[in-house]
Amino acid sequence: MIKSLLLKINLIKYYYKGKYIHRDPIYIKGRDINNDPYYIKGKEVLNDTEFIKVQELAKKEELKKPLRTEIINFLLSKNNDNYLEIGVRNPNDNFNQIIAKNKYSVDPGVEFKTNPVDFKMTSDVFFQKLTNNDILNNEIKFDVIFIDGLHLADQVDRDILNALKFIKDDGFIVLHDCSPPSEWHAREDFKYSHTPACGAWNGTTWKAFLKWRFNPDVNSCCIDSDWGVGIISKKQEIGKKIEAENTFFEFNMLDKNRKKFLNLISFESFKNLTFK
Repeated sequence: MIKSLLLKINLIKYYYKGKYIHRDPIYIKGRDINNDPYYIKGKEVLNDTEFIKVQELAKKEELKKPLRTEIINFLLSKNNDNYLEIGVRNPNDNFNQIIAKNKYSVDPGVEFKTNPVDFKMTSDVFFQKLTNNDILNNEIKFDVIFIDGLHLADQVDRDILNALKFIKDDGFIVLHDCSPPSEWHAREDFKYSHTPACGAWNGTTWKAFLKWRFNPDVNSCCIDSDWGVGIISKKQEIGKKIEAENTFFEFNMLDKNRKKFLNLISFESFKNLTFK
């Protein structure tokens, strides 16, 4: 209890945007804690250059616009017959704001218990049922499929592979969290929130997206906004494949070659591309 309280006091009282805002000794029931080892360690962590750098990167990323919703609606403005969203959580965050004639949502309800979606199941189960013609119609084709489910590379890779079977030739697969600002944001396990990234988590989605950047059968790019909005298309000329230079998917190599590896572009540049 005392350790948790010390950490909270340290976070709230002593550190704000890299500067001290409270210099007086802190006491808990008359006890001076300024020499407490837990307090001292907490202060060291918050003043660590890597900690400060990562938090600054995250704040910068949070300010980027547009959000994924605007990007998806732009894509649907070309053709908005069918839209599919994988990984909805709270539909007010994105799904309810999407403009399409037919919208379908998939989520197992792990993070949002009320889970008011069309198909309360994992994406693997959904695509299997769709393939077997147990739900919807296995001949359906979507204009946009948005993938924002489990942020782990193997799952995202399967979601992309399945989505390609049901996307129109001129349609788009959209992925969230493709450009994590730091390795802390790209950690595999969400639960480690006591890091410089705090509760923000992009997972290893970027690895799955990069893998498909190596594939000559698709075109792809990543809009430099909202933690990286990756876009894949069969026919739309939005970015040619690249040679596989980071086959072990090391984050530092991504960070040094982010623009090239992800085909990172602005939303304005993306809108100026000619869609055929």
